[in-house]
Amino acid sequence: MNTSARMEQLEVLRVQLEVLKREHRDLDEAIDALQARGSSDMLTIKRLKKQKLALKDQIAQLSDRIFPDIIA
Repeated sequence: MNTSARMEQLEVLRVQLEVLKREHRDLDEAIDALQARGSSDMLTIKRLKKQKLALKDQIAQLSDRIFPDIIA
């Protein structure tokens, strides 16, 4: 893979990472808002938390692809 294609791939991964981080923050805010209301459905909160954890895993995987942990 040439340098230009590699740079484009990294840029795409960075954009995907930012989108996932934004979705993670949005879910966090939604969960906080539902819990603050007090009358929220616990099943909905549980489902949102599960989605948030899945996003966290995806964020970690993308971060590892963008910034590999090289032990020198």
